[in-house]
Amino acid sequence: MTQTWPFLQHTQPFIAENWEASGFQEPTVIQEKAAQVIMEGKDVIAESPTGTGKTLAYTLPVLERINPEQKHPQVIILAPSRELVMQIFQVIQDWKKGSDLRALSLIGGANVKKQVEKLKNKPHIIAGTPGRVLELIQAKKLKMHEVKTIVLDEADQLVTKEHRETMKKIIKTTLRDRQLLSFSATLQPETEEVLNEIAHEPAVLKVKRNTEEKARVTHQYLVCDQRDKVKLLQKLSRLNGMQALVFVRDIGNLSVYAEKLAYHHVDLGILHGEAKKMERANILSAFERGEFPLLLATDIAARGLDIDDLPYVIHADIPNEDGYIHRSGRTGRAGKEGTVLSLVTPMEESKLKKMAKSLGIELKEAVYSGGRLSEK
Repeated sequence: MTQTWPFLQHTQPFIAENWEASGFQEPTVIQEKAAQVIMEGKDVIAESPTGTGKTLAYTLPVLERINPEQKHPQVIILAPSRELVMQIFQVIQDWKKGSDLRALSLIGGANVKKQVEKLKNKPHIIAGTPGRVLELIQAKKLKMHEVKTIVLDEADQLVTKEHRETMKKIIKTTLRDRQLLSFSATLQPETEEVLNEIAHEPAVLKVKRNTEEKARVTHQYLVCDQRDKVKLLQKLSRLNGMQALVFVRDIGNLSVYAEKLAYHHVDLGILHGEAKKMERANILSAFERGEFPLLLATDIAARGLDIDDLPYVIHADIPNEDGYIHRSGRTGRAGKEGTVLSLVTPMEESKLKKMAKSLGIELKEAVYSGGRLSEK
């Protein structure tokens, strides 16, 4: 295949070979834009929809810029959840094949002593949760003086009160001329303001989902009374080929929905922020194998989830605009088809329609009848 992406014509052989092996034809818009400015050494604030390849957009140029001869961490990638860190770490592992680069993941909840031991292997690139990374810096186990690049993945979450101070403390431990790369699916003005304060003359990249990609994801809604949402989920669980990530407002609602659905003998999994690492991994694996049709989740639990070929996302409780984008982005990833289905009361219907109009989404009413879901 003749390579038309200029970035790949000047990279180390292992990156070009891995690209060839991946079967990708062309870079996505964010990958093309980001590679150029990252290679120039600029700070970046990037917004690009979920499923458009943001992780690779920074991973490839960052790997290219690492000097394997040096025996210090050169890149730190911060992400708000353990699941997202492990997902990023897997991408790094896949794309550094054929090189001498060493990578390490540092997540909270894992054994600190083992992580300290692994740091002795002198990793070049580290993906971690902010709390654990700062803990190891303060314990003087992780040296930051040679770090050239810091990546903030899901930057909108890393600037919230929960993570902001930790993230800023980590950045302060690096030299002033380090590169800061911030990536997010949604970028609120206040998020951009915080990022601009800590970045140095950043290149701001904003990519919208193109019309063709939007068309591959169908956005539908079903009108019902609040008390009938469980009954509707029960019916939807029996649809042929049903595999849905079902979003609810909070852990309280999660328990209510789960209990009622279980009472009606609906097979399901539950994902919430308090679940243990192994428990979450097992639930996700079982869901991906198709062992049950519905996986109930809160927003926090589903941040950074990447489930291959997920056909449905169901909003049992209606989120705000940002939530709708993040949740809905779990289906139709990388240009695949998917359906986003919102269960709304008559009062919620107008709120959903306003949101869809604001987001530029074509929304269609659906009906469930005779064991089938169809457009009204």
